[in-house]
Amino acid sequence: MNAFSQTLLLLGLAATNSVGDISPTQFAQISALCTPGKSSSGWLELGWKIDLWQARQHAARAGKPIFLWEMDGHPLGCT
Repeated sequence: MNAFSQTLLLLGLAATNSVGDISPTQFAQISALCTPGKSSSGWLELGWKIDLWQARQHAARAGKPIFLWEMDGHPLGCT
């Protein structure tokens, strides 16, 4: 059973609890499944720049290209 289906199962068990609360054990299990592991967060270590001009200057000094991720539209739904 993969982590996603385990999370769904635990959330389903928590939802069927008659009081509506989850036990500390269930919370720990759900929290562990939802926390990204080291292999999932490697992209955070790349040193992303959020200022385009600073990224341009850094890329020019390093002789490397710029990867630009840009979206248009409403921030709650890319259109």
